[in-house]
This record gives sequence, structure tokens and C-alpha cells, in this order.
Amino acid sequence: MNSVSYKTSHLNEFSVQKEWYVVDAAQAPVGRLATQIANVIRGKHKPTYSPHVDGGDFVIVLNAKNLRFTGKKMSEKVYTRHTGYPGGQRFSTPKSLIDQKASRIVEHAVKGMLPKSRLGRRLFTRLFVYDGTDHPHAAQQPKELKLNH
Repeated sequence: MNSVSYKTSHLNEFSVQKEWYVVDAAQAPVGRLATQIANVIRGKHKPTYSPHVDGGDFVIVLNAKNLRFTGKKMSEKVYTRHTGYPGGQRFSTPKSLIDQKASRIVEHAVKGMLPKSRLGRRLFTRLFVYDGTDHPHAAQQPKELKLNH
């Protein structure tokens, strides 16, 4: 009897090898940076990708203060949030966010590119964004991730 000599292996969260990557965001366009980071966090860069499994890696983003926007987005783009109180809608531009906390820009962009589900919320915890060049994850020995921008 002829039988197939191989089996299809299905990925689960116990068989995933998670790695750490560090990205330098200096002078990188926000959208292109966020797209590549979201693909790594989701695990789409691996041949074992499954859309329903958390198979992605950890990403550390440095130099979030030196991000770049194309066109007039630095002054014309508007981020909207709500405090939860009546009349609590607040608006801000990327220029004001960079002065306050630049890491929110990268977090907002990457979160919008992840699934809107329990899986997406778990994947978002794999992102670490820092305004400067220092990070507390040296013990994980992160590899440098080259971006195409």
C-alpha cells in the first residue's frame, strides 16, 4: 500500500521559536516601519506562519523621536482619543506627540495593523518602543532587523 511519507505539521504556541529583534527607527517613514514591524510580530516572515497562532517574534524599536512623516503629515495629520468623560475628545498632531511621548506614534501605527481580536491584543504585548537608544532587553540578545525603507 502506498502512503505518504511525510506529515503536515501544525504550528501551536508550544512549538514556536520566538526571537528578539531590535530596530533603529531613525529617519524611517512611520507607515513603512510599522508594516514591517507588524509582519515580524505576527510571524508572517516565517515559513511556519499560521494566521490563528501566535507565531511571531519580539521587536524592540529605538529612536522613536527621530521618526519621519512624508508630505505634510507632521502638521496636518490628527490623532483622536477620548478621555471617557463627556466632552473629553482630544486631538493632537504628530509634532505635539513627538514632544510628549514619541513611542505612542509607533504603537498606534503597529496596533492598527494587527488583528482586532484576542490574538491581536496578545501580539501587541511583543512590541517595545523607546524614544532613545537605550533599552533594558540586552539579556535577550536581540538581533538587528534591517528595514527596507
